[in-house]
Amino acid sequence: MVLKVFFPSCCSSAESGILIGRWISEQNSAVILAVVHFPFIPVQVKQYLSEVQRVTKVSVSVVGSWNNSKQEKEESLSEFLEDLATIFSHEPWIQISKEGDSKFWSCSTLQKQSNIHREEEIILVYYDQRKVMLSHLHPPLDTAASTDHKADDASKLSAIFDTVAKSKILFMTDKYDDGPIKLTHWQSDGVEASIIVELVKQASVPTCMLLTFLLSLISGACKSRLLKFWPLSFLWSKLSTCEQLAHRLQHLQVISSNKKAQNHTQLMRKANIFVSLLIDVALGILLMSWLYRKNRIGHLADTLIPVADHVAEELQDLLQWLMGAPAGLKMNRALDQVLGRFFLYHIHLWISYIHLMSPFIEMILWYVGLSACLGLTVALCILSDIVALLTFHIYCFYVYGARLYCLKIYGLSSLWRLFRGKKWNVLRQRVDSCSYDLDQLFIGTLLFTILLFLLPTTALYYLVFTLLRLLVVIVQGLIHLLVDLVDSLPLYSIILRLCRSYRLAAGVKFRVLEQQDGKPLRLLMQINPLSYGGVVQTYRLPTYSCYPKDSWTSLCKKLFIGELIYPWKHKEEKQD
Repeated sequence: MVLKVFFPSCCSSAESGILIGRWISEQNSAVILAVVHFPFIPVQVKQYLSEVQRVTKVSVSVVGSWNNSKQEKEESLSEFLEDLATIFSHEPWIQISKEGDSKFWSCSTLQKQSNIHREEEIILVYYDQRKVMLSHLHPPLDTAASTDHKADDASKLSAIFDTVAKSKILFMTDKYDDGPIKLTHWQSDGVEASIIVELVKQASVPTCMLLTFLLSLISGACKSRLLKFWPLSFLWSKLSTCEQLAHRLQHLQVISSNKKAQNHTQLMRKANIFVSLLIDVALGILLMSWLYRKNRIGHLADTLIPVADHVAEELQDLLQWLMGAPAGLKMNRALDQVLGRFFLYHIHLWISYIHLMSPFIEMILWYVGLSACLGLTVALCILSDIVALLTFHIYCFYVYGARLYCLKIYGLSSLWRLFRGKKWNVLRQRVDSCSYDLDQLFIGTLLFTILLFLLPTTALYYLVFTLLRLLVVIVQGLIHLLVDLVDSLPLYSIILRLCRSYRLAAGVKFRVLEQQDGKPLRLLMQINPLSYGGVVQTYRLPTYSCYPKDSWTSLCKKLFIGELIYPWKHKEEKQD
């Protein structure tokens, strides 16, 4: 069986000593973590390794010896390194030797029972210890399509990555420490640290405590009984601004939590939420500064009233067209006049309401613009709510037309079953046979004729106002898509993938190095980064928006029979 030795490239110039690592018997491989230099006391090395095992839960041990003879080969040192195999009981004992500046090393194993050197069937794999320790190996995204062979390879790689990642305490000692044991690893020249990071860590504790206290007050106010009364509870459930504020409040609670992240997924979720909030607020402040510069709020308020009047005039012209002979169609004049005047009266009420509010619009917009400091998503949700309020008359027209059209469709379908001697069984939810007398058939025929001849007029009004309603819904849908993009996009993960791609590993690749006869096979292990699509798929944040689960077929069916459509909301299912 082939023996694989994973050797850190940072230890290639280390002085002679013993190799510390983990032996993985299932894979017949050894992961070298560090080199212990002379002089050392074996008892102290064993005590140190037992302490590392207790903290890391990784079976770290002395797996072999490392001989770096920069001059001619020293027989005494080689014999001494072989004798260490009797002190540190490990089977097999790996011996790696480097002669001078040669790139080709000698690697052999010593079996204590037979006391025989074996130099064949050994693969020496070099790896970047820092990158492997800081990276996180992701499982295959398409697990259903992946073969058992790929899954087995992923599990083998994860064992190697976990060994290096969990041995972080082993890399916290450098050559400047006064301890009895001197190690060579990726941080042996000095432990990586940042003054800014340490200051942020110190300042984050009181900041999180203050933020937790403020959030507890806000959440307590949101859960008060005052908000459970009808007007406030209705507005809280209907306005998208309130839902976005509640969503961001949950994000702040996650960030300010005193709980430490248990795994990599929770850590990345906190980081993504923090960066998302930071960029959201920064974009909101930029928007607010743009709005309050050069009196853009006043210009917007002056433009809003003429736009509303223009929309109302266009609707009036549309209704006048419908009350005549639209596209040459002959409508029922009496019903046409009733519906047209009814909708014209609503437009008149809407224009009066807009002009009544016109003196206060600039002040309302001025205070609404301040909400952009809470984030760009809050400002976009407020814009969506403003669009919904300004087009409320179009929504009313759609509801009136849809209800009237739906009533006629259901009436016609019920009367059509009457002609066939059928009826709808409400209790059993099915169509049953039924016998009708002559009077019932006569009245049904009259009602069917009336509804059938009135249907084209109602259907035309319903079609026009449904198209207008769908136009408003598309505008609001685009706004909600932009809000969901900001809320769900894992910005920290994308930045991490862009700047330090090795931190998000999807796998590894091996590059064959120069070979020499009689020497072990040399490979260089390189990390394959996760693709950007995989990053978004893995770390995408959940959002509060509820996308429609209806298919296009069911949506068209609802439009045909006149059922009301709520593309961004779903009614709660009642349970018995």
